Amino acid sequence: MDTVDDRILDLLEADGRATLSELAAATGLSVSAVQSRVQKLEKRGVISGYRAVVDPEQRGLAIGAFVAVTPLDYAQEARIPEKLRDIEGIVSCDSIAGAPSFMLVVRVASPGKLEELLNLIHRTVPVSTETTMILKRYF
Repeated sequence: MDTVDDRILDLLEADGRATLSELAAATGLSVSAVQSRVQKLEKRGVISGYRAVVDPEQRGLAIGAFVAVTPLDYAQEARIPEKLRDIEGIVSCDSIAGAPSFMLVVRVASPGKLEELLNLIHRTVPVSTETTMILKRYF
């Protein structure tokens, strides 16, 4: 990777719908050169996909929270992300350093739905949780 690849990545991170022509104009390369670079970045896994950034509140998901997850049985720790993967409302699951093993980001419609989600997590995996509500997202 070089500075041109970095520039292409910066542009795509800012606007995943940028056209090859727009990327070419911004980098000073030809469209075919940009296309070749983007394809190489995709093949190497540097670019792993393109997605829409959606406002969760506009989708009726007004409540956001961080849920710190600590296994009650560390022998089961490796299975926790897999068991939580398809639960609606869990946006992401990250392994973290420190006492909790995982940090979830969750989005739900209401405080009641958050309580239901937490209860479902506890029924699904043997863990303790600590929840912190998101008041405002800045970036």
